[in-house]
Amino acid sequence: MIFHRVMKNFKIYERKKLGLFYSVFKRVIDIIGGLFGLIFFAPIIAFAIIKIKNDSPGPAIFKQQRLGLGGKPFIIFKLRGMYIDAKEKFPHLYNYTGKKDLDFYFHVENDPRVTKVGKFIRKTSIDELPNFFNVLIGNMSLVGPRPEIPEVIDLYGEDMNKYLSVKPGITCNSKASLRDNLTKEKTLKMDLDYIDNMCLSKDIQLLYKTAKSIFLSNNVNT
Repeated sequence: MIFHRVMKNFKIYERKKLGLFYSVFKRVIDIIGGLFGLIFFAPIIAFAIIKIKNDSPGPAIFKQQRLGLGGKPFIIFKLRGMYIDAKEKFPHLYNYTGKKDLDFYFHVENDPRVTKVGKFIRKTSIDELPNFFNVLIGNMSLVGPRPEIPEVIDLYGEDMNKYLSVKPGITCNSKASLRDNLTKEKTLKMDLDYIDNMCLSKDIQLLYKTAKSIFLSNNVNT
């Protein structure tokens, strides 16, 4: 239902065409990076799954619908950091119908939905390691705006077309710059800037900046 509404309002955003070399190289790097990420981080993912299962009931892998290139929905894979009944217990934290704009914080301080293990894996971005599978199969890239949930995309207004004109990614301007400390409005502006200036050197810079932030234990989760 939401997807059909998004597609009805979606128009192809006209921007400068990316060079063939960059487009092909970006996909090649995504395949290599996605495969490497899954193999390299497999022990951490396996250990996290065990800790999550012991910490709270429910599946360790969390699946959620997000919007990809052109507004096409896909299932994103993450490690579960919240209680499985969080939506039933805290429905107000999932209600965006009352929002008039993007001047709000997506993440809640001292979020009651987050489990004990969830606090750690979200702070260190370990919960997003399964995103490498999304990159490998092609509905995400290593670098690109974070995939939005359908309930929030309507609030993007005229910027929705541009945001959905590129493949979403694991990291982008906002995530590499501590997105949890930014409002959704500031987050959107930073990621739209990436779309206007995306290039190979920018992608490499953001990958390095994100890795540095994570290893320094800064919270860049989204």
